[in-house]
Amino acid sequence: MNKPIKHSSWGTTTDYRDLLKKIAEIGPALEANATADEVSGELTAATFELLKPLRMSHIFAAESLGGAQLRPTQGLELLETITWYSGAAGWVSMVHCCIGAMSAAFLPDSAVERLFAPGTDNRFSGQGAPLGMLKKVDGGYRLNGKWSYGSGFSHATYSHSAAFVDDGTGKPAKDDKGNLIIMCAHAPISQHKQLGNWDVLGLGGTGSIDYAAEDVFIADDLVFPILTAPPLRQKEFFSLGVVGLAAIGHTGWALGTGRRMLDEIAKFARSKSGRAGLIGESEKFWHDYGRAEARYRAARAFVFEVWRDIEATVEAGNSVSTRQISLVHLAKSEIHEVGVDICNFAYRAGGGASLRAGAIQRTFREMMVAANHFTIAPSIVTSAGRDIGGLWSDRTWQFYDLIEKK
Repeated sequence: MNKPIKHSSWGTTTDYRDLLKKIAEIGPALEANATADEVSGELTAATFELLKPLRMSHIFAAESLGGAQLRPTQGLELLETITWYSGAAGWVSMVHCCIGAMSAAFLPDSAVERLFAPGTDNRFSGQGAPLGMLKKVDGGYRLNGKWSYGSGFSHATYSHSAAFVDDGTGKPAKDDKGNLIIMCAHAPISQHKQLGNWDVLGLGGTGSIDYAAEDVFIADDLVFPILTAPPLRQKEFFSLGVVGLAAIGHTGWALGTGRRMLDEIAKFARSKSGRAGLIGESEKFWHDYGRAEARYRAARAFVFEVWRDIEATVEAGNSVSTRQISLVHLAKSEIHEVGVDICNFAYRAGGGASLRAGAIQRTFREMMVAANHFTIAPSIVTSAGRDIGGLWSDRTWQFYDLIEKK
């Protein structure tokens, strides 16, 4: 019997373990800069210069585009590790990583030949909710709109902004099936107004600002339909779609945050002075810590089980299924929910020490912000539950909705 043909799904030129070593080298500096990042409302220049050599915006792009073409589990580990040192640095890295992958997956050849040309190092940031309008003109569109939560915007080179398409009367256009047409537009960051408005409980160093476009020209090849875009390269892996790729980022970030809080509260308890001395001798503390550690490890194992299954599907030359995306959502939600519980446990256990500036306080605030992100909304988990439970097994994911097949 002939051996099966090996499917070349992943890159061979970048060893992600080398990237992990680099993160370990810069990690202490990332952590040392965390307070300054938060005060400045975005990553400081010093922090971003540490991250740039990692080229996180290219880790999932094809090697033919200058990317590393890593496995999703490798991307998860990279984001987990950066986040362990700095939640803000991890967040910006995951935004650039995920949106970079979307650009590499769904933009036409003529666009990626420019944006991923040799010698370029483009990074992408923006908002996937349709808060703008594209009006057709010769050679492209004119974009107007205002978006929020542009994490890492000032450190990106191109925007990524969802918008309706003007039907000629000022109203959103629909396709021949009656669905609203929503495109994702890309333009140089310098062509946007940066509006600030990032005064928040945690993740202050991410620079997740509001931004606007006022009559910005968008070339025809710098848009893709964000709800239904077919992957134009690495088709099996990028069949994850926009939402599946974003899930890698959010999941990796939550992995790092939960781990960091467990490590911090254990270190505090071992120090055995003051309040730490009390909890270090407490039967209840170590019981609760053990339960938290077990829950974290179970959620992490679930995450990697889900993503390794997807890797096997991709390597077999198949597209990712609806059920697999449902599990992606459940794993993403679970690692966040466990992270919230860990942070609540550690914050209460740390007593007055948790109130003070430091890793426990910062990590607690960051997790509470991340837990309110719409990507882990209860409605998504509910839909995933209905799919896994067999109630909605005839549906398909479109963005964050599990819709009936048409």
